[in-house]
Amino acid sequence: MPYRESFETVAGCKIRIMRGGSGEPLLFLHGARGASAWLPFFETMSERFDLIVPEHPGFGGSDTPDWLDNVGDLAYFYLDLIDTLKLPRLNLAGVSLGGWIAAEIAVRNQSALKTLTLICAAGIHVKGVAKGDIFMWSREDFIRNIFHDPKVAEAMLAQPPGEAELMIEMKNRLATAKLGWQPRLYNPDLVKWLHRITVPTLIVWGDDDKVFPPPYGEAYHRLIPGSRLEVIKDAGHTLQIEKPGELAALMTGFIGSGNGSR
Repeated sequence: MPYRESFETVAGCKIRIMRGGSGEPLLFLHGARGASAWLPFFETMSERFDLIVPEHPGFGGSDTPDWLDNVGDLAYFYLDLIDTLKLPRLNLAGVSLGGWIAAEIAVRNQSALKTLTLICAAGIHVKGVAKGDIFMWSREDFIRNIFHDPKVAEAMLAQPPGEAELMIEMKNRLATAKLGWQPRLYNPDLVKWLHRITVPTLIVWGDDDKVFPPPYGEAYHRLIPGSRLEVIKDAGHTLQIEKPGELAALMTGFIGSGNGSR
């Protein structure tokens, strides 16, 4: 289905938004690589939902506001955006960094949320389980490490980015470092408040996630009461690219179940 691109200004920050489809609203929050393109996964989801994919403040075609210091700032920003766009009974989903933001939104105010989906989410620390240090990886290592199937990574590496794309990648990396450099990609306080999430919650992980290994998904599952955990086989960290069909099927089934099968 065709999508449209627009810009919305909230809290003095202009952000780029891709939006397509019709049905229940689904707000999808991207990871550290950004959301510059309308992915096949987005196309599939827009067949069932009014899919809204913003670029976070500090990323891609969005402004970098002076007030942006941490992920909590993004959580409050998105709560304001939800009000601005008038999105009651919203299905909220986020991948990696976007999953962290989604969790921070939900512990603050879930009154507008119908469901929550966390996909390979950052945001917590599991003692004794090392995360992949994305800040220390080269661009090539990063791409190879976010996929299970090396053919997917090599195909991406075979298409060198242009100058404009490299500039966006650099902007996104700088924003991610600002938000997650120390402590590395988590908020020590978030684990204390995940029990506040009472909306139906789906947690999806790849069994070969090298950024946040599967025990991170299991920890989210334990910390969010009544949540449902699904692990996709032969999958890495970027499920929306590597396993778009399986991810879409899990999400549409979960949201369509009415109560998330809790």
